[in-house]
Amino acid sequence: MNEKNFEYLRDQVKYSGFGEGLENQLKENIKRQPPEFTLQHQATFGKDEVNSALHFKRSATTDMYFFNSYMASMKQELATEKMNQIFYVGKDNNITLKEGYNLMNGRAINKDLTNKEGKIYNAWLQMDFKQTDSAGNFKLKQFHSNYGFDLEKEVAKHPIKELQSTQDKSRLLDSLQKGNRQAVTFMEKGSEQRRYMEANPQFKSLTVYDANMQKLHNRQSQQVVQSNANKQEQKNGRELAGDDEKDHHSGKKAKKSKGISISQ
Repeated sequence: MNEKNFEYLRDQVKYSGFGEGLENQLKENIKRQPPEFTLQHQATFGKDEVNSALHFKRSATTDMYFFNSYMASMKQELATEKMNQIFYVGKDNNITLKEGYNLMNGRAINKDLTNKEGKIYNAWLQMDFKQTDSAGNFKLKQFHSNYGFDLEKEVAKHPIKELQSTQDKSRLLDSLQKGNRQAVTFMEKGSEQRRYMEANPQFKSLTVYDANMQKLHNRQSQQVVQSNANKQEQKNGRELAGDDEKDHHSGKKAKKSKGISISQ
């Protein structure tokens, strides 16, 4: 058995989100040297179940195996049918199991990708449920940095308690970039309210849910944003008024001083 090849594949499986539970099965299959083989994996995210089939194939010229793809089959709690999607695995642009799950739920993930020329670029990916490729997979839409969605800027529009801590803010942004529906604490009318949010790059915004996972309509979300904007304007207005008052008094002193100077 090619030990280095096994160790590489073991780590690749682990960091693709499938953990360490498939290690023994992987080793046994590589020892048997079949042309190709498949490993089964099961995971749950909340109340959703995701079964994955990991496909490995041996090189035509060496004893090395390659982890080529995995088929994710998702069964949501209230759904009557399963949803299937193949995610291809290679040197670059890999999508982890959790990222794949988030994509299959319609959420967007942020990735550093490599183009055909080998240059790295950043983009948001989101599944297009209206288009499929020749293999029957849903295509992925891309929203590049020049599209205009600024996650940090959009997050700052909301009264999120976690933004008061640099560490919590960093964790929040990282979670949203992975496509998670993240729990946050809104500071509203002097009280704390549990909210959930997810990135929505296509509409350059965030989708916000209440504590019962009911989506807050854009109007409600906009009211929160507008309320914060009004508070900021009031604060700026008070600061500006304070500056004007200072200038007013300074002007009086200046005129008085000037008058004395002339009289002398």
